[in-house]
Amino acid sequence: MTDTAPPSSPVAGPAAVELGADAYPAGSRYANEDLRPVPIAERRWTTYNFVALWIGMAHCIPSWTLASGLVALGMDWRQAVLTIGLANVIVLFPMLLTGHAGPKYGIPFPVLARASFGIRGANLPAMVRAAVACCWFGIQTWIGGQGIFVLLGKIFGGWADASEVGGYPWTLWLCFVIFWVLELAIIYRGMDTLRRFENWAAPFVLVGAVVLLVWIANKAGGFGPLLHEPSKLGWGADFWKVFFPGLMGMIGFWSTLSLNIPDFTRFGKGQRAQVWGQTLGLPTTMTVFALMSVLVTAGSEQVYGAAIWDPVALAGKTDNVFGLLFALITVFVATISVNIAANVVSPAYDLANLAPKVINFRRGALITGVLGVLIMPWKLTSTPELYIFTWLGVVGGLLGTVAGILIADYWIIRRTTLYLADLYVAGGRYWYRAGWNWRAVAAFVVGGVLAVGGSYSTVNENGVKQGPLPVDGLIPFLKPLADYGWAVGLGASLVVYLTLMAGKRRA
Repeated sequence: MTDTAPPSSPVAGPAAVELGADAYPAGSRYANEDLRPVPIAERRWTTYNFVALWIGMAHCIPSWTLASGLVALGMDWRQAVLTIGLANVIVLFPMLLTGHAGPKYGIPFPVLARASFGIRGANLPAMVRAAVACCWFGIQTWIGGQGIFVLLGKIFGGWADASEVGGYPWTLWLCFVIFWVLELAIIYRGMDTLRRFENWAAPFVLVGAVVLLVWIANKAGGFGPLLHEPSKLGWGADFWKVFFPGLMGMIGFWSTLSLNIPDFTRFGKGQRAQVWGQTLGLPTTMTVFALMSVLVTAGSEQVYGAAIWDPVALAGKTDNVFGLLFALITVFVATISVNIAANVVSPAYDLANLAPKVINFRRGALITGVLGVLIMPWKLTSTPELYIFTWLGVVGGLLGTVAGILIADYWIIRRTTLYLADLYVAGGRYWYRAGWNWRAVAAFVVGGVLAVGGSYSTVNENGVKQGPLPVDGLIPFLKPLADYGWAVGLGASLVVYLTLMAGKRRA
């Protein structure tokens, strides 16, 4: 059946949404309790909940070290903080646009994607998003396990000298496994447990970051020469060569959430809660956190004679047992809060969308946990070039492509009007041809090729290639676009999709 299926009544407005949530076709093979529209009575997230969510997600070790990656590439601290702040203001806009469908219809990201990609075709962007989240879950779990390993080793001693398994001490693997189990135990209890956890985790982690800042400032008696270190790039051509790919990499850091933010906003009490919560929570938190990381690192250079960007390594410098325990708990809470929210919720829904009658939210979370280990996350963050240019850049380009299609379809073509029942049944207006909208697939392919086809690996100062891609790019003539992958992907897919959908039913 094509996209010209007989119309049904649109569901719009709070009362209609509540009716649609009750009346959705639960018996459909494309529906289950986790994918159903959330009834209004179950939407409890307030502005504070969304602010707390972003504070909890932003205050983690990888986001702390984002500034260090940019400084390592030649920026000074001002340029690094400016780049991070601007990137998060930019990524906020698609976050709010895609998040709008959550409070209005109570649906998660993979169900929203059915409107543009088709009921079956939505599995394409959902699996891309799930794959990225599984990689991120593994990275964050490995980093969290390392943090616990370092701090426990400092308290008890001898951990680093344990016999090795696979090139690492068995005690490090033990910390990794314990951390992995605790994360999945929390999310297995459901989204309301996550909401309560984020409510107290956010202020706790914020206090932990402030304590670290006060401690190092007290020891340093000032913030040292790092704040006066000039940029190695200046503000000329050399700066812009690093700025644009760096900006796209910083956007890529949260481009994942710009797709699946409806997974959270569907629990919001209304549009005001999600708009204000995200606006107050994301760009401000990330910019302030980047500034704090620079100040703390500057203080470490003053005290120890070398800049220590890793907060775990810095906390490990203290001999105070209470301080070590506090740092241990802070690292534990910070990493769990971001990893569960950002990297387990989405693939759990995405995998449930793949086979709704077989995989529910909890099973999806468990599958995510297993895949996050199999991708061997310890290899993805070895250098700032690999991390920012190859990993974050490619991820941002692909996910920006999906975001462009979702925004074009929901805001421009459908004018935010969706027909809820048709999102869950074969033969309706979102069935297109055999469940696939090939126009969306074509836009995804074109946008993806333009965004990441020219992606490349870099060569370090020793002449060693950094990254799995050819140095000159997969498609060399597209290499100039690779530094702008997220923007190219979003813009190209949006334009291609609108062009291909021209003249089709706007409903």
